Amino acid sequence: MRIDPVSSRVFRYVVGAGCLAALGLAAAGCGKKPQAAAGPAMQALPVRTAPVALEPVAQSDEYLATIKSRRSTTISPQVSGNLTAILVHSGDEVKAGQPLMQIDPRQQQAYVASLLATERQKKALYDYNQIEVERQQKLFDAGVTSRDTYQQEQQAYENSKADYESAVEARKTQQQLLDYYTVRAPYAGIVGDIPVHVGDYVSPSGSSPTMLTTVDEDADLEAYIYIPAARAAQVRSGLGVNLLDNSGKLLEKTRIDFVSPQVDNTLQAILVKAPVNPLHGLLRNAQLIQAQVVWSTQPQALVPVLAVTRLGGQTFVFVAESQNGKYFARQRSITVGETVGNDYAVLNGLNVGDKVIVSGTQFLREGMPVMPLPPGPPPGSAGN
Repeated sequence: MRIDPVSSRVFRYVVGAGCLAALGLAAAGCGKKPQAAAGPAMQALPVRTAPVALEPVAQSDEYLATIKSRRSTTISPQVSGNLTAILVHSGDEVKAGQPLMQIDPRQQQAYVASLLATERQKKALYDYNQIEVERQQKLFDAGVTSRDTYQQEQQAYENSKADYESAVEARKTQQQLLDYYTVRAPYAGIVGDIPVHVGDYVSPSGSSPTMLTTVDEDADLEAYIYIPAARAAQVRSGLGVNLLDNSGKLLEKTRIDFVSPQVDNTLQAILVKAPVNPLHGLLRNAQLIQAQVVWSTQPQALVPVLAVTRLGGQTFVFVAESQNGKYFARQRSITVGETVGNDYAVLNGLNVGDKVIVSGTQFLREGMPVMPLPPGPPPGSAGN
């Protein structure tokens, strides 16, 4: 196993200091008179440093967002009746026109059968009158019957024809209604919640029609974000949005493309929308996620999280300061902001170019001599 050079030097430093202390105790135990001689100068502790530089840091806020489909349909019945079959489950993927549920069609079938019988009756009368009007025309042409008799028969024929055609259209209309007893998906999508059960009576009429289910298309999604009205002056189209999961992992970067002109009275917030790319398959309709709205990007100093220590509610780092060609550890009080990856954004307390000590901080004391090491891989990066 390869040993990190910084850890090795720290170990030798601590062991050497311990040996010197042990030798001093041994000399005192032998009863010899102490000699008035200055001890050896403290050796400089090898440390790694990271120079403070300004990096672009996003100024942002996080809000709860809901993923919604631009094509989301609530399926309600178009006819009344009892459900006899539910052919899908919540979450199923369906194709356009695929049957979802079946409503009992027997009453409608009986009505269609009755209309068909009436149609046949009127067809028989129409056929009879058609033959009769042809016969009366021949008799009228031969001078056997009067014009009045012929015209009466012609009128009866026209009436029976109109009655028959009306019966045909009535039967066709009611027969087409039979299709509505099979509830079908309007387009390809995913089935939502199904609050009804087999045997329930469903109806399209009344103040609140029965909701059977929903079908949502995952091909055209957008994030709904409610931003507090206090931010109204800053909200605009084009602002960057980072969509995050519950653990803070970045799912997608997008931008606001819609800002509501009104404030929601209940939430006292402004609705904004941002498009979502459905191709990666990480987001689905009705999913709750975190949306990080980026207001601006400003340069700020960053320091590694491992370099920061907390004491008495305050935050500190050690900086390697040069003095007469030597370096000494100086403790600095800093104010940190949000984390950016593995770094803290520093609001104040450091200057550009400061050498922040990022290793061996547990051994450091104020004014302790240190020896900055040349740039290299961070501790623990070497393989076994």
